Amino acid sequence: MSEELILPGISLVILGYGYCSRLLDRYAISGPMVFTAIGVLLSPLCCGNLSLHPSAQSIQLIAQVALILILFSDAASVSLSRFKGQWRLPIRLLFLAMPLSIVLSYLTARYLFPNQPELYLLLLAFILAPTDAALGKIVVTDPKIPHRIRTTLTIESGLNDGIVFPLLLITLAMITGAHEASYDSPVLYITRQIFLGALMGGLVGFLGARLGDFAIDRDWMSTAYRNLIPFALAIFAYYLAEAFGGNGYIAAFFGGLALGNSNETLRRSTELFSESEGELLVMLSFLIFGMVFIPAVIDFWDGKTLIFALLSLTILRIIPVVISFGTLKIDLLDRLFIGWFGPRGIASILYILIAVGQLENLRGHETIFATASLTVVLSIFLHGLSARPLARLYSKKLSPDSPK
Repeated sequence: MSEELILPGISLVILGYGYCSRLLDRYAISGPMVFTAIGVLLSPLCCGNLSLHPSAQSIQLIAQVALILILFSDAASVSLSRFKGQWRLPIRLLFLAMPLSIVLSYLTARYLFPNQPELYLLLLAFILAPTDAALGKIVVTDPKIPHRIRTTLTIESGLNDGIVFPLLLITLAMITGAHEASYDSPVLYITRQIFLGALMGGLVGFLGARLGDFAIDRDWMSTAYRNLIPFALAIFAYYLAEAFGGNGYIAAFFGGLALGNSNETLRRSTELFSESEGELLVMLSFLIFGMVFIPAVIDFWDGKTLIFALLSLTILRIIPVVISFGTLKIDLLDRLFIGWFGPRGIASILYILIAVGQLENLRGHETIFATASLTVVLSIFLHGLSARPLARLYSKKLSPDSPK
């Protein structure tokens, strides 16, 4: 289909979902589910030569900006004052559960796909490591769910993208044979990415909040532009960190964290933006995923890819979560609930994009990307359908003295 029809086609999709969004929500049908399905309908699988064909550059840009805004807005909603004393859970998820999950995913992939090179198996584990709280949005926004559980899932989803990203880049560099000084010491490289990302992001968020106070107190800022300030700060934090050798995604998260805890007005503006313009970018990412990636890899979906995808969303995620909490006073029900709600979404889609962009020849390794894509597809629908009923069931099962 002509490129001139891409925007009208996308606008019709948005209009259709917009008019029925509340109705669909009543039946636990989420935005990612709808946009992914419509993407498939508009793809060559269903439309043949009439399908839409967005450019690779536009696809990557949309997914990248969407992820930056998700990280920034999620972090802005986290109250550090309420987070005090609750750091143990997300820290254990990030530095115990996630590494263990990566190792188990790699070993499982090695068993199921013995003909694939070791580095590609490791790449698969990294692609599917980050979680996406947006796929189970009701879980992190429902006040009936204990605050520590919602905060834990939000913090994990916000930080794991940036922590895994340097490892993904190192793996891709090893696969392509690229040799840069930064890759000579992976530990130093990752440390610099995390530290500079957090520093630059926190600095942008804090200074942005202070400038916001200054402008608002003097009535310099138009109300209409308050929602655009967080968007600009998120993008600026990302590129500033990247310019200084830090990780832009970590910068986006810490930028939102600093802004949200320093300026209440701009924090509310961030929430408003993420619920409208930010939501649009996220939905477009899922639309493109269904339109471009699923048709490209669907022929490589088979029994082994399905087994790995199901294991990735269940055992390979839940067992590390249960183990990571060790002897902490957290019930098995809480551990299982957190373990299940580790959806794979925007970050994994972006990682696939980056990997495909750097690995020019995928012949012989289509199974890896087919497996990653199938895992994301299953997560979109399984976590989307289960979020509301499981959140309701979980809140009913909580004991009266369960900490909120």
